Amino acid sequence: MNYRKFTADHLFTGSEWLSNDFVLITSTEGEIIDIVPAAAAGEGITALTGILSPGFVNCHCHLELSHMKGVIPEKTGMVDFLVRVIQQRGFEGGIIQKAIEEAEDSMLQNGIVAVGDICNTPNTVEQKKKGRLLYHNFIETMGFIEQSAAQRFDASRAVYEQFARLYRNPADSNSIVPHAPYSVSPALFQMITHFPGNHLLTIHSQESGAEREFIENGTGDFHRLYQALGIDISFYKPRSTGSLPAYLSHFLPNQSLILVHNTNTNKEDLEYIAKGDLPVANLFFCVCPNANEYIGNPLPDINLLRQYQAAIVVGTDSLASNHQLSVLAELQTIQRQFPELEKRELLQWATLNGAKALELDDVIGSFETGKKPGVLVIDEQLSKVERLV
Repeated sequence: MNYRKFTADHLFTGSEWLSNDFVLITSTEGEIIDIVPAAAAGEGITALTGILSPGFVNCHCHLELSHMKGVIPEKTGMVDFLVRVIQQRGFEGGIIQKAIEEAEDSMLQNGIVAVGDICNTPNTVEQKKKGRLLYHNFIETMGFIEQSAAQRFDASRAVYEQFARLYRNPADSNSIVPHAPYSVSPALFQMITHFPGNHLLTIHSQESGAEREFIENGTGDFHRLYQALGIDISFYKPRSTGSLPAYLSHFLPNQSLILVHNTNTNKEDLEYIAKGDLPVANLFFCVCPNANEYIGNPLPDINLLRQYQAAIVVGTDSLASNHQLSVLAELQTIQRQFPELEKRELLQWATLNGAKALELDDVIGSFETGKKPGVLVIDEQLSKVERLV
């Protein structure tokens, strides 16, 4: 077997630092063979400046919206952003496919090896057939009117079936998931969570103050969204619990759940989670800070999430709400807003934590023998990345 050997100023395994006294050994195909002391590594070592790291995991993306880059102005606020995405996402098929291919190229160049991708359409199927990145396809469904639940679910299941054909074990790489608490009826939630094989789910959660106000009080700016969509929500009654307990109750004990955005998650929410009575097996908090800034939402209170030992992961959201699909750019924004955070913690969110969230940690996320996590070299300031393997 031919080997590749790498050393750098720092070696980050996915969870801890090793010094430049250690050498990472891979096969030419990128499988991790070992990490050994430099004295035992022999010849042919490539010495690099910076940090060796496993590849990045993008836990939340909308690849199918890549053609909308620059279409929606920044700082519109949540409601106007949602309305514009719904009303302006229609483009000619060739334009959509070209944008999807270019966006995937950019993720590869930015050191991303796996993606949790939101899919409302089968538009990304052809690109994913190429097998250049690992994907978990989250087939998103929405429908706030109880009577439309079966019709909405059937439409999403038809999309699911197109992605399922790409995989030997479809449930390992595909799920049907709810869009958000304000866009999914209780009947639709039941169909989603009881769909056979639906063990990994995600939901847009507490992305704005307006969302919480609507769920808990039935008031606020979200009424403009329903008016714009022509939906009569006079039936809606606010939840007697907080917004988080109100929808977590729909999920099942054998399911893992990724909560996305969390800009309005507060101490009461985290206290509820800390009590340990959650209906789900595993809970991850995905932060997408550049999308939050683009739309005009605040960043999540990351230090509060850390205080409650939340499992944090990183996403890019879409090019409709971001200037690039780069996990490293998200880490830069977090580091700028929370300079007290250590690089080790940031990198773990972007590698091993993300792999665990997408249930891919037996393959990627860390430098462990037998895995193929990708190998990156990142400069000390987290300002640029190069993919080596």
